[in-house]
Amino acid sequence: MMSAPLPMSARLPIYLRLMRLDKPIGILLLLWPTLWALWLAADGFPPLHLIAIFTLGTVLMRSAGCVVNDYADRDFDGHVERTKNRPLATRAIGTREALLLATALSIVSFLLILPLAPIVLWLSLPALFLAASYPFMKRFFAIPQAYLGIAFGFGIPMGFAAVQGEVPAIAWWLLLGNIFWTIAYDTEYAMVDRPDDLRIGIKTSAITFGRFDVAAVMLCYAIAFALFAAVGLAAGRGVLFFGGLLAACGIAGYHYTLIRGRERAPCFKAFLHNNWVGAAIFAGLALDYIAFPAG
Repeated sequence: MMSAPLPMSARLPIYLRLMRLDKPIGILLLLWPTLWALWLAADGFPPLHLIAIFTLGTVLMRSAGCVVNDYADRDFDGHVERTKNRPLATRAIGTREALLLATALSIVSFLLILPLAPIVLWLSLPALFLAASYPFMKRFFAIPQAYLGIAFGFGIPMGFAAVQGEVPAIAWWLLLGNIFWTIAYDTEYAMVDRPDDLRIGIKTSAITFGRFDVAAVMLCYAIAFALFAAVGLAAGRGVLFFGGLLAACGIAGYHYTLIRGRERAPCFKAFLHNNWVGAAIFAGLALDYIAFPAG
């Protein structure tokens, strides 16, 4: 006998968990680079409607990405300590319903950018492809975190396109820096699950880097910050921006003390702490434009 479908009041908390809205760290790690791009593209405070569109779009697309990720990993998550209670792993929700939810979130996100320049609409197509395909990279790509960095950073060229109607070279350099930052923080994240991932055959940078994982994380931080500094110089930014970047470097240095022991809880703490890396860079950038307006 089939059980009756759950009422919406009971399904809503499941949807929220599936979209990971109870864990906003992913939204923040997506949002900070997008805000950097908007401020740099506008040479200061960008139009409010663009801030609203890109902030809401970030929330929607990250939510859709989480649903697709859990769909792709539904047969693996049950074997990983940290993910064994996710809704698709426990079959609290069906795969069809999950895919319909991801589709609805993506459509609403697309509707948000319809009033923007045509180039933004075109850029949304590879952005959607990246978000939908990333979860499957873990099957065969040795460093899927690099692919994630592109997916997580695609708000950068879209932000520049929305403000300037084009994507200048500085946007791609900022995206490259974001890729290295993503490899750094998502390797910290992968270090948490390494024993489980090795057992079930998932590929991650933490496994690929092996005993050089800590060194690789710190090297990626260094490359990312060097690229961010180059972008700041190219944009004519001043001491407050570089002060924020220096603070981010200090935070990354603290992460070394957390991950060097390769223990699960400190590695996860380091990952979560990357919110403050992004926030420090944004604060420095925003304050620099206030103190030293462009032009």
